Amino acid sequence: MPLVAAAVCPHPPLIVPELAGAAAPELAELRAACAAAVTALYAAGAATVVLVGSGGHTAELDLPRQGSFAPWGLPLAVRLGGGSARTDPGGGDLLPLSLLVGAWLVDRVAPPTPRAWRMVSVGPDEPVDRCAALGAGLGVDGPWALLVLGDGSSCHGPKAPGYDDPRAGAYDEGVARALADADADALLGLDPAVSAQLGAAGRPAWQVLAGAVRAAGGDWRGELRHHSHPYGVGYLVASWSRPTQAGPGEERADATVPVAAGPGRAWTGGPAR
Repeated sequence: MPLVAAAVCPHPPLIVPELAGAAAPELAELRAACAAAVTALYAAGAATVVLVGSGGHTAELDLPRQGSFAPWGLPLAVRLGGGSARTDPGGGDLLPLSLLVGAWLVDRVAPPTPRAWRMVSVGPDEPVDRCAALGAGLGVDGPWALLVLGDGSSCHGPKAPGYDDPRAGAYDEGVARALADADADALLGLDPAVSAQLGAAGRPAWQVLAGAVRAAGGDWRGELRHHSHPYGVGYLVASWSRPTQAGPGEERADATVPVAAGPGRAWTGGPAR
């Protein structure tokens, strides 16, 4: 069944207001852009949402799965598939940061009906062809969408986590153009070695997206919703959709549908296999 939409979001732990503290207002625009991108997946009619983000190794994670922000100083747990947990009980399987933030993002936005979920971790050293093949093989029964979690370069300026690298700006600008243009070939052209040197954690997940879209075929439209690097790390938010022609009196398939959002909103739903 068809891939109907995709969203790209970054995964900084400071996106969680309780973690950001006094800095929380600085990332309000980023949070809003991420919420809009996730909402667009539901508006496209996706019955299953597949979360893809960098992790220690490549694997599909069994659901339900719970992660915690405790390593970043907040005893807040997020559970995807089978209910939610708002306090950290300790122990259990930990999610990679990318998928933890992805679970938090979907937990904030209440969909109109329950959804099914899958969660895929991609190793940081996966070559381009493996990432593309992984994306091409992600199809599920029914219409589905991708939520791709990935940061840009961590080398924007001398105070950046990866220190200063003059190539960081051009690298992230190239990614931003590819996301705005829904250019799968440009994403597949990102060099793994250069990406690693620039601390671009999103490279493997972006190339999974490119592989999925290339396998799906058809025309795609991109929208760059946000691009910044306030703490020396590139944050990019984008939506990819299939443009459709609506007849008189008909609503476009990619039109935005209002969806309630806010902390603590959650739902149940099992994974599609």
